[in-house]
Amino acid sequence: MSTNEIQLVVFTLMNGSNRSEYGVPITQVQEIIRYTQPTRLPKSPGFMEGVINLRGKVISVIDLKKRFDMEVEDYTDNTRIIVIDINGYTLGIIVDEVNEVLRLSLNDIEPPPTVIGGITAEYLRGVGKLGDRLLVLLDLQKILTEQETRQLDNVV
Repeated sequence: MSTNEIQLVVFTLMNGSNRSEYGVPITQVQEIIRYTQPTRLPKSPGFMEGVINLRGKVISVIDLKKRFDMEVEDYTDNTRIIVIDINGYTLGIIVDEVNEVLRLSLNDIEPPPTVIGGITAEYLRGVGKLGDRLLVLLDLQKILTEQETRQLDNVV
């Protein structure tokens, strides 16, 4: 991989009939697992689905659609949990489906608009252009505020 491209894990979030593709740097993805029902915890933030046991380690799981105030639908056989690392903190994010891993040239990334698909620019790194596809590139470091990270720390 050259220094002028980024490798991304691409996934889909459905918002009603609207299907949007998102990308996160593969360097922040630890693994992708099938959806398993998290155990709900009292007094946890609304977007937090609960915790799961991942090979002996308890990790918090959040629903990315709830985080972005999107319409939440039933989970399907395609639903996945992407296990990510944010500043040394392991977290699972629920997505509708994982599509692929791909390389994207840095030249094909535009700065983010102020709002895209209801998601404010604070969560975005940019928009990737891949042929006729647009990939919303998320900034995983900003998915949770410091206060929310501390809240999740107190939960588990």
